[in-house]
Amino acid sequence: MNSASTSDPRIQDVRVTEDEIIAYLADGRVISVPLAWSWRLSEATPAQRAHFRLIGSGQGVHWPEIDEDISVEGMLHGVPARRPKSSSAGGKVRPAHSQAPPQRMQPTWKRAART
Repeated sequence: MNSASTSDPRIQDVRVTEDEIIAYLADGRVISVPLAWSWRLSEATPAQRAHFRLIGSGQGVHWPEIDEDISVEGMLHGVPARRPKSSSAGGKVRPAHSQAPPQRMQPTWKRAART
C-alpha cells in the first residue's frame, strides 16, 4: 500500500474536445465523460472551454465565462448537468431579470345560499 496516495481523486488538468470532457487526475488516471453531459460546455466556444480554473485542491473545475462547475466525483459517478426547464417557445431560458413578477390572486368570496 502506498502511503503517499490519497483516496480522494484530484484533478490536475482538464481538456475539452468536441466530444468529451477529459480530466487528468493526480494519481495518473484519465477519466472522460461525454461533452453532452454539460449543456453549457456543449454550447460554449472553444475559447470559453479552454478558460477554466481548478476548484479547491482539484475537487472540481470551474469555467467562469459560462458559470459551469464539474466535480471529479460527478464525473466518476455519472452525474450529468440537467438543462433548466423552460416554458417559453424554442426551449430558450429567459434571463431572470426579464421575468414578470408573480401576480397575486384575489380571494373569491361566495355567500352561502339560504334555503
